[in-house]
Amino acid sequence: MMAVNLKTSLLTSPFGFSFFYLCGVVPPSGTTFQIYRGVVPFVLIQRGTLGVLALWSALATRLPKMV
Repeated sequence: MMAVNLKTSLLTSPFGFSFFYLCGVVPPSGTTFQIYRGVVPFVLIQRGTLGVLALWSALATRLPKMV
């Protein structure tokens, strides 16, 4: 959960290092708003996943127990 949370923080404010890297490689015709629109679905999916794992932590611990 911590790794997913850290990955999400790289795409969002106030730091958003990955977001700023994306701004650097986008062609001049691309806008910051377009990058934000592209990042939003990934952030929502990651937050949803964190929510599910917070509610049902057995989902994350069952496979290691089986191994």
